[in-house]
Amino acid sequence: MSRILITPRSLSSGGHPALARLEEAGFELVMPAPGKTPTEAELLAAVPGCVGWLAGVEPVSEAVIAAATDLRVISRNGSGIDNLPLKALERQGILLRRAEGTNARGVAELALTLALSGLRDIVPTHAGLQQGNWPRRTGFEIQGAPVGVIGLGAIGGSFAEFCLTLGAEVRGFDPFAPDDRLAHPAFRRTDLAETLRDTSVVSLHAPMPEDGSPMLGKDELALLAPGAVVVNTARAGLVDDAAMIAALDSGQVGTYATDVFHTEPPQMTALLRHPRVITTSHIGGFTRQSVERSTRCAVDHLLDVLTRHAA
Repeated sequence: MSRILITPRSLSSGGHPALARLEEAGFELVMPAPGKTPTEAELLAAVPGCVGWLAGVEPVSEAVIAAATDLRVISRNGSGIDNLPLKALERQGILLRRAEGTNARGVAELALTLALSGLRDIVPTHAGLQQGNWPRRTGFEIQGAPVGVIGLGAIGGSFAEFCLTLGAEVRGFDPFAPDDRLAHPAFRRTDLAETLRDTSVVSLHAPMPEDGSPMLGKDELALLAPGAVVVNTARAGLVDDAAMIAALDSGQVGTYATDVFHTEPPQMTALLRHPRVITTSHIGGFTRQSVERSTRCAVDHLLDVLTRHAA
């Protein structure tokens, strides 16, 4: 029986109805780390003999791909592919499919939640009350606020639309998105510096630059309005950690809210322990609806390659 590797944490405990379609099509499902991110050793042990892989955000090394001698297709249950060695896939002729846009609503809603939480100082206020204090910091409304969106794909575009609906003045930076990505009188496309300049909220929805350098460092953070909220639901590496700590300490950034980390679970660094930082455990696309859409799309892609277009 042909085997399919299942590694997303939201699926590897089994039980999702869409996975039954793979079994009904005659495939054996292999779940090497139920409910957890598999290690390289676990992937190396599980991938031989697998013809398909329903993959999550777990890091995949070239060594794992070299061991995947029978693998024909990797189907991501999301759109990000930073965790995959693309050149190694190309060398071995392994197809790659993505469930693009299926988790956009969930991630964009979390980004909005984090932005509003920062504007109203929700987390420090809650913590202060829990400690028996009565903290009351003047907050900010998003209506009329300048908001910068870096990356105007499905997620960034949805976040921008939410902010526009709430009355924000939105600027967007994305050198690749179509010119007509958003049409609204309160929206304009700008370069990176203008997107950041004097903004009250900045939300990151971009892949890592090719050179791996952060998009927000000391100079970029200095462009923001004092006390700005920075939201990162994209990639941890987009932000320079040291520069962010300095900006938080000086008050240039009022809140840094992140759903993404260099490793998962993360090492609790000085940045993540900072009292002006909000952290969530990579839950952007972890809603019932997003998981459902992403899983069904990923399964469709596997069946399309492995059965409908079988050689």
